[in-house]
Amino acid sequence: MSQQKVAIITGGAIRVGRAIALELAKQGFAIALHYNHSAEKARQTASEIEALGARVKLIQADLGNPDSCAESINQARELGDLAILINSAAIFPDNDTLADDLSHWDQVMNLNLRAPLLLSQAFAASKPQHAHIINILDARINHPAGDHIVYRLSKAGLWHLTESLARELAPEIQVNGLALGAILPPPGADADHFARMAEQIPLKRTGDPQAIADAVAFLIQQSFITGTVIPVDGGEFL
Repeated sequence: MSQQKVAIITGGAIRVGRAIALELAKQGFAIALHYNHSAEKARQTASEIEALGARVKLIQADLGNPDSCAESINQARELGDLAILINSAAIFPDNDTLADDLSHWDQVMNLNLRAPLLLSQAFAASKPQHAHIINILDARINHPAGDHIVYRLSKAGLWHLTESLARELAPEIQVNGLALGAILPPPGADADHFARMAEQIPLKRTGDPQAIADAVAFLIQQSFITGTVIPVDGGEFL
């Protein structure tokens, strides 16, 4: 039996990252599962991955610390040859408008934008072949507004970085993004709020994390797509 190729998923213990990790385990990859604070959830997700027959390594790191990014990639390489990097970890602060003091700027930019860049740099330095980087973005970015302004700036930067890396890292690494719409309720929102969001979506329904996992599974099967950001938003931001 050949050695499993390795996928590293940042923020892989919960929410969308967890769904992606489980899907890639089903696809036959060994999983380097990064988390920061969600230790118990990470252990639970790791158990689910092992139940699927995949090897898993837990990597605890604060990716806001630049030194932890290359170290996380090095730890992932202990599982085997790297094939996939999913940049999913992100911060979505509540008080993030022009009326706020923007003291969270460094925290948001460091995790949402600098970390994917440093992780991609270290991933590329490992010289993977026929590899994929997939960045998790936000479909609202192309519809400017004043809410979550620093978050929006970080994700807009990551969108641009996705396209830049696609050119820089070709031909061995394909770099794409997924722009998420209403996939999960925002932290703190109730189920009714999420249900009401469906009325604003052309498909009249919200998504779920498996929709993102399925999109990841699609992208890693493609040999001729790079520099593309696919909206997974039910048409909400057309």
